[in-house]
Formats: sequence, C-alpha cells, structure tokens
Amino acid sequence: MTQSKAIWFKVLLWAYAAFSMSPLVVMLISSLRPTAEIFDKPLGLPSRPSLANYSKAWTEASFSTYVVNSVVVVVAAVLLGAAVSLLAAYPLGRYVFRGRSLFTAYFIGGMTLPAHLGVLPLFYLLQSMGLVDSRLGLVLVYAAGSIPFNVFVLTAFFHQLSDELDEAASLDGAGMFSTFWHIMMPLVRPAIATIVVFQFVPIWNDFFYPLVLMRDESKLTLPVGLTHFFGEFQNDWGTLFAGLVMTTIPLVVLFVLATRQIVAGLTAGMNR
Repeated sequence: MTQSKAIWFKVLLWAYAAFSMSPLVVMLISSLRPTAEIFDKPLGLPSRPSLANYSKAWTEASFSTYVVNSVVVVVAAVLLGAAVSLLAAYPLGRYVFRGRSLFTAYFIGGMTLPAHLGVLPLFYLLQSMGLVDSRLGLVLVYAAGSIPFNVFVLTAFFHQLSDELDEAASLDGAGMFSTFWHIMMPLVRPAIATIVVFQFVPIWNDFFYPLVLMRDESKLTLPVGLTHFFGEFQNDWGTLFAGLVMTTIPLVVLFVLATRQIVAGLTAGMNR
C-alpha cells in the first residue's frame, strides 16, 4: 500500500469512527442539559452543564437498583461461565482420550441450538428448583448458555500451544493442575479476555430472560428496568439520556480496558 493510499485509508477510518461515535456524543451532551433546552436546541451545547439528570435517574427512578442487579448478575455469570469453560476446554485442547471428539461435538452442538426454544422446559426446571424470580437462577442460565462458545474458543487456543510446555513443566515436577494454572492460563489470557467481552455484552443487553424469569421489580436488570424507566420519564428527555449514558458506560470501560487483549485474541495464529 502506497503512502497516499495509507493516508486516505486512515482518514476514512477516522471519519467512520467519528460518524459512529456521534450518537454517543449527542447522548452525553444531552444528558447534561435540562429537557426544555433539549427541545429548544436539540443539537446544541449545554449552556450550564449539570449532573442533576444523573442524580434524578439514580435516585428517583430506581436506576441504582437496576444497575446493581445487572452488575451482580453479569459479573457472576461471566466469571462462572469462564471458570467452567476453562476446566472443560483444557483437557479437550491438550490431551488425547477416548470420547474427546464426542465431547467436542457436544459443546459445538450447543452453539447450533437457539436457546430461546427451550425457555418453557427451562422455566419449569427453575421453578422446580425454586429459582424463578431469583438472581441466582438468572446467573446459572446465562453461565450455562455461554459455555459452548467459550469452550469452542478456549479449546482452539489450548490446542495451539506447544506440547513442549507440558514436557518442561513435567520435568520441573509440576502436576496437571499446576501446569494449567501457572503456565497455560497466562498464555491464553487473550482468549479469556475475548470470551469475557463476547459474553458480557449480550448478557448486559439481554431483555428476554429477565422478562420471562423475573417478577419482583427490585430484582430487574437494566434492559427490563429501562422499559419501566422510559414509561415513567417519557417526557423528561434529560433524565432519559442520563439513564442511557449510565447504561452504556460499563460497556465502554470494558472495551477500553480489554481492547489490546481482544485484538491479540482475534489475531492469534495469523502469523504462524
């Protein structure tokens, strides 16, 4: 690629980035303005920036409850799903044993079935266990749903690591678990970051399962809680924008912190 083409390519990328970010910028600016000012000048800058909308959304609209519920459910589900997936993917990617192909096909098969088709038996199962309208039940559903994809990604990463690592660890007296924890896990950190982000986002934004499985409003997560929020503050645009900003912030922070690991995970093996 010539230098002039490279410059134009960068210009196009920056222009696309600016265009993509513009709705977020408008949302952030509008959250600092009163509703009357938004209606008067929809795309204007705030005359007197204020955090009053955030305070109102956090206290009066029970937004703090929705945020806490979402954080607890998503973090617990992602950590549990990642932990179980690591323990399953490690032997599948590093060892040869009878039935390995069958187990691998079983996990891959879990990616081909739409999870929402099984919501009725899932509801009855959770009801029999007393986990309907329970954050624990929601965590278990999300964690179980994330395992097939996580195992698929992690198995590929474990498989590409050199066999000499196991031999060197064995010569040093390290057992199977010690090799897994101290040697293999640090090497697949990009893959772990990838599955965390790829599971965090859909779980954070999921509307279906909280709507079906939760009853108590004090246990609702953000997507369902936002429907109540919009109904209550449909004419208060400043507060609505403040709520949307608070909903978006965790996703932005996660991507900023994990970008390097995600890129390393997605591009791993391209130069091999």
